[in-house]
Amino acid sequence: MSLIASYLPFLFVGIMSLGFAPLAWLVSRFIRPSKSTEWTEETYECGSTPIGNTRIQFRMQYYAFALIFVVFDLIVTFLLIWSVAFDGLSTNATVWLLIFLGIMLLGVVYSLKKEENIWI
Repeated sequence: MSLIASYLPFLFVGIMSLGFAPLAWLVSRFIRPSKSTEWTEETYECGSTPIGNTRIQFRMQYYAFALIFVVFDLIVTFLLIWSVAFDGLSTNATVWLLIFLGIMLLGVVYSLKKEENIWI
C-alpha cells in the first residue's frame, strides 16, 4: 500500500467533517418554520414556561473561572502527552517542563490578580 493510499481514510473523514456543518445548516433552512410566531420566539427552558425576564447578565467571575479551568486542562493534557513521549525525563526535558509550568502558572496568577473578587 502506498503512502498516499494510507492517508485516504483521514482525507475522507476530514472532507466529511468539513462538509457536515454546511450541510446541516442547509437542511435546517428547508425544514424549519418560515413564519415567526409568539411560540417560536419564547425562550425554551426544559419544557417549562419561563418566569420573569430571561435575558440576564452573568457575572464575569463565572467566565474567568471557566478560562482558568481551560488553562489547567491544557496543562494536564500537555503533561500527559509529555509523559507518554518521554519514558524517563532527562535533565534538559525536566527544565523545559518546569519552564512551561512556570509560564502557565504566571498566566493563572495574572488572571486571579486581575479578577480579585473571583471567589466571592
